[in-house]
Amino acid sequence: MIDRLNHVAIVVPDLDAAATIYRETLGARVSAAKDMPEHGVTTVFVELDNTKIELLHPLGSGSPIQNFLDKNPSGGMHHVCYEVTDIIEARDRLKAEGARVLGDGEPQIGAHDRPVLFLHPKDFCGTLVELEQI
Repeated sequence: MIDRLNHVAIVVPDLDAAATIYRETLGARVSAAKDMPEHGVTTVFVELDNTKIELLHPLGSGSPIQNFLDKNPSGGMHHVCYEVTDIIEARDRLKAEGARVLGDGEPQIGAHDRPVLFLHPKDFCGTLVELEQI
């Protein structure tokens, strides 16, 4: 069902500083910051040959990742994102197997302008999983 690893997301307390570390210290290609008010985050993508790293920073007081940052002031890994060819088929199969889909269960448009869903970390070895339709 899952295909490639699309990205690993890391919540950071300072988006500019994190982007600078990846760009200047590690020599990676780093995208411009993109505000996503509908998700309450600002994202930056570190583009690697085989995958991406998504740097996440809270946007606004209602950001869903603010609690994560409050508990982990230095930041840390937030989720992994896997590609799927049919997100509805994947969702229905996972739900039939007892996996919990977060939110209302309907795909939302993610940072790559594609449908995404999040799966409960308690169902996946303690890891928040994002599925992105390719």
